[in-house]
Amino acid sequence: MTLLKVENLSVDFPTPDGLVAAVHETSFEINPGETLAIVGESGSGKTVTNLALMGLIPTRTANVSGSAIFESHDGQIDLLGIDRNDLRKYRGRDIAMIFQDPMSSLHPFYTIGDQIIEAHQIHNKVDIKVSRARAVELLEMVGIQGADTRMKSFPHQFSGGMRQRVMIAMALVNNPSLLIADEPTTALDVTVQAQIMKLLSDLQKDLKMAMILITHDMGVVAGAADRVNVMYAGRIVESANVRDLYANPLMPYTQGLLTSVPRMDRPHTERLTAIPGQPPSMIALPLGCSFNPRCTRKSEVAGSRCQTQMPELTLRGHEHFARCFIGEGS
Repeated sequence: MTLLKVENLSVDFPTPDGLVAAVHETSFEINPGETLAIVGESGSGKTVTNLALMGLIPTRTANVSGSAIFESHDGQIDLLGIDRNDLRKYRGRDIAMIFQDPMSSLHPFYTIGDQIIEAHQIHNKVDIKVSRARAVELLEMVGIQGADTRMKSFPHQFSGGMRQRVMIAMALVNNPSLLIADEPTTALDVTVQAQIMKLLSDLQKDLKMAMILITHDMGVVAGAADRVNVMYAGRIVESANVRDLYANPLMPYTQGLLTSVPRMDRPHTERLTAIPGQPPSMIALPLGCSFNPRCTRKSEVAGSRCQTQMPELTLRGHEHFARCFIGEGS
C-alpha cells in the first residue's frame, strides 16, 4: 500500500522580478514504514515541496498545483486539493513535521509541557491530565531525563539538541503515520547529530511510521534512508534505492554531491572535489538541462542537447531513475 503519492506538484511564487518556479512537476511516493530522503543544495526545492504538502504555503503568495493522495485515518485525501481548514484536522495527527530551527519553532513564552499538551489536546478530546501524561511519556521516549520536572522549563533553558528532542516529541505526540523531518540535525555538533538520527530511526521502527528526511548531508542519508530523491532547480534529477544511488550515481549532479563528501571506505589520497559554479536563479533558469552550465560531462552528449533540451526522468535500472542524456538508452 502507498501511504503518500505525489503527482505533478508545482509551486510558483509571482514576484516583481518574475515567476520563481520553486518546484516543477515533481512526482514521488512513499510507503508505510519507509524513509525517503530528499537531498540537494539550498534552493533546490526540498523544503518548499514539503511545506506545500503540509498546506503551509499561503495561496495568496504562491500558485500550488498537482495532487498528493494521502492515506489518512479517514481514508484517502488530497493534501493539495483539500480545504485548508479541513487540512488542519490531519496536520499534526496523521502527518507531522519537524522544522529546521527548533528555537524559532517553539514559543518562547510558554513552557515545553504546555506546548506539547496543546498539540495533543487539539486532536484528542480528553482530560488535560491525560494529555499531560502523554507529554511526559513522549519526553521520556525522546531521552529527556526528569521529564516530569522539565515539563515546566522554557525553550531557552534547553540546549539545541534538547530542543530538537522536544520538537520530535511534539511531532509524535499524536502517533502520525508520516513524519517530515526538515534538516533535523542543522546547527548541531556531530555527536548530537548522530544521537538525533539514531533517535528518529528507533522511534520510526517502534511507531511503524514513514519518514521524509530533507537534508543536504549525504552522510546522514547513507545511514538513514531507504530511497533517495535528488533535487536540483526545483526538479527531481535522480531517484533510486540508497545503495544503488551510492554505488552507481548516474546524474553528474549526484556524482558531484557524492565526491564532495569524505568517504571512510576509500583511501584518503585525493582532495575532495567541489561542484563548479553556483545554483541557477529560479527566476531565469538556463535553457535545456538546468545543470548544464555547471556540468563537466556535457561534452559526452552529441550536439547541444544539454543546452537546448530538458531531459526526462527515465528508468535506467531497477527503480533507478535519472534525468540526464548521458547513458540514455544504455
